[in-house]
Amino acid sequence: MSLANPKVGFVSLGCPKALVDSERILTQLKVEGYDLVPTYDDADVVVVNTCGFIDSAVAESLDAIGEALAENGKVIVTGCLGKREEIIREAHPGVLSISGPQDYASVMEAVHKALPPKHDPFINLVPRRPLAVDDSDIGIKLTPKHYAYLKISEGCNHRCSFCIIPSMRGDLVSRPVDQVLREAEKLAMGGVKELLVISQDTSAYGVDVKYAEREWRGRQYQTRMKALCEGLGELGMWTRLHYVYPYPHVDEIIPLMAEGKLLPYLDIPFQHASPRVLKLMKRPGAVDKVRERIHKWREICPDITIRSTFIVGFPGETEAEFEELLDFLDEAQLDRVGAFAYSPVEGAAANDLPDPVPEEVKQERLARFMERQAEISTAKLEAKVGSVQRCLVDALDGELAIARSMADAPEIDGLVQIQNGFEAGLKPGEFVDVEIMGSDEHDLYGEVQFAN
Repeated sequence: MSLANPKVGFVSLGCPKALVDSERILTQLKVEGYDLVPTYDDADVVVVNTCGFIDSAVAESLDAIGEALAENGKVIVTGCLGKREEIIREAHPGVLSISGPQDYASVMEAVHKALPPKHDPFINLVPRRPLAVDDSDIGIKLTPKHYAYLKISEGCNHRCSFCIIPSMRGDLVSRPVDQVLREAEKLAMGGVKELLVISQDTSAYGVDVKYAEREWRGRQYQTRMKALCEGLGELGMWTRLHYVYPYPHVDEIIPLMAEGKLLPYLDIPFQHASPRVLKLMKRPGAVDKVRERIHKWREICPDITIRSTFIVGFPGETEAEFEELLDFLDEAQLDRVGAFAYSPVEGAAANDLPDPVPEEVKQERLARFMERQAEISTAKLEAKVGSVQRCLVDALDGELAIARSMADAPEIDGLVQIQNGFEAGLKPGEFVDVEIMGSDEHDLYGEVQFAN
């Protein structure tokens, strides 16, 4: 019998929530004695964790499956696109197995079938550790050592007309607050400096379990966003909130940001600013209240960074409604903004709406939107020149250290390029105060000031 461990290759696609799914599968593979390898040639089987949210993600996932089949031949598919099995089977009938997101047991069953774990008479006497019995267990992480994603729930109770995520990931299922806090605590003990809290709807955390109380560190915490944030604020890490709906109770966490318990950062997908378009999207449509809330947040915490995403060219969007969106940008002065031209997603209710916007109009509006936001972003970053920003170093690049300020989430926001980072002896995962010397529409440039 060969002494070599069976080898699994892994391709992870999609959003941070899918990345956490990949981390859990990889951890279980490692626990069961599989070696994880970086190339198709070295792998005995390849697992592809797919995304299926928009057409471009579907195409990317199908391409990745096809490449794995061509290079290796034995492929197991999981993830969001797995909920649309017929698409995968039509393109790639030779895949070994298909399962949906969070279906870790099916992935492991398929791996066992294709590649039985190596028999070890000593290890096999120990009961196999069940997968994700306690989600606070820390396993393999696919992020750098100094930051990690903390997924607090699965699924979503909303039925936005452009989105099919509930059909893929189901309704909201919140993790018990004590499990989340224990995981965060272990991450802190392991050297993580920044937590990125993720879910489909962070504001709705705990509503499905009626905000049940659990104990952590001798204190009772509700399974609720504010209580979770209070607990995370005790750990001394940067804590950054993503995918927050602008519900009134979000106001309760802004003082925690002002006190330094949370990063002064909110990722809120507003999606649009026309009440009629928002109604068509089946999104919260009280735009005037959103404006008031943003103003109030900035009064309480002047340093708050607000990032958002928007969809332009939604079916039925008129030129006047698009102008409403531009006016909202001017008024709200959001710090970080992403935008997409509407793209039909198979199975989405918005596909049946009348008056689709022509593609050339969508692209023209997208360009105008991004041009307007670039002006806002440029001015906001320029206003930081001369200030000192607390930054977290991500990497070194020659003489530069590449870092992020409190206003910058990894991969989606800007960077702070520290010109004398190598000279200052900076290392990834290190906090440093940087004097900002310059800016452009995305990034800041600065130096570490040495003591005289």
